[in-house]
Amino acid sequence: MNTANSSGKIGVLLVNLGTPDATDYRSMRRYLKEFLSDRRVIETNRVLWWFILNFVILTIRPGRKGRDYETIWNREKNESPLKTITRAQSEKLAAYFGDKNIAVDWAMRYGNPSIPERLKALHDDGCERILIVPLYPQYCAATTASVADKVFEALSKMRVQPTLRFVPPYYNDPIYIEALAKSCEAEIAKLSWKPDFLLASFHGIPQEYVDKGDPYQAQCFETGRLLRECMKLDEKTFRVTFQSRFGTAEWLQPYTDETVKALPGEGVRNLAVVTPGFSADCLETLEEIGGENAEYFHGMGGENFAAIPCLNDSGEGMHVIAHLVERELKGWL
Repeated sequence: MNTANSSGKIGVLLVNLGTPDATDYRSMRRYLKEFLSDRRVIETNRVLWWFILNFVILTIRPGRKGRDYETIWNREKNESPLKTITRAQSEKLAAYFGDKNIAVDWAMRYGNPSIPERLKALHDDGCERILIVPLYPQYCAATTASVADKVFEALSKMRVQPTLRFVPPYYNDPIYIEALAKSCEAEIAKLSWKPDFLLASFHGIPQEYVDKGDPYQAQCFETGRLLRECMKLDEKTFRVTFQSRFGTAEWLQPYTDETVKALPGEGVRNLAVVTPGFSADCLETLEEIGGENAEYFHGMGGENFAAIPCLNDSGEGMHVIAHLVERELKGWL
């Protein structure tokens, strides 16, 4: 009989979206198959989607995305930046709590380390209570709810289950907004030029999901409004957009890429882009924004482009995470 949890420790599990184990075709295919098989992510008819996924997407997309990952891969650690940063966030959070009776770990919704694996590790380490921290500031069924699904699926296989709490969405949390503003201002201050315009780009989702009741779009716009006000920016020089659309369906608009292409025609010569919905830099921020969209801007006549880093494991970023965790652990510590 497992008696490891008799010590009554508290576990904290940071969870981000996911990452392939490598950039080769098989690793990318395995990662994309897990991600795109999630019914929270793709709500299309399952039979139709199975054929599209297995006979079209998983034939073409792994090679293409693998080449994209190659451009940002952390070669020193042989892993994606998202994995490097999420690990660092976990280690710094553990150091912040010091010798308290708290065990901090991290997991990915898709790929490795997996949620079931790390939940089991925390439970085996004696954690009777576990706080799940989905690192998504804005709620979306395709991200936040999917994490909860996976957590409860893992618990369904446990005879002795730990007690759980989840950190709620923090899209309007003053500490988060202030951290975003300070980070933006600090990064802009490093530039040799001054942006004419600041774009806040969030990951998109199909418009249909919002029509069904998902609050994601409203929360993104609220984050954008609060950030603009905190930075004391004019509405004419700030805009919220949505990136990373996939497939032929209508997604949340305005689209980031189309906006970036159009801004030089509106007189914008110097553009900075911040990605407030991402807690750590990843393919969508480093390659899609810092690479693809920078090329779009310059190609249409723009002069200077800056992709502002995510909060990551910076002092501001860790202040946000520590604040959320301490707030949600009240009554447990």
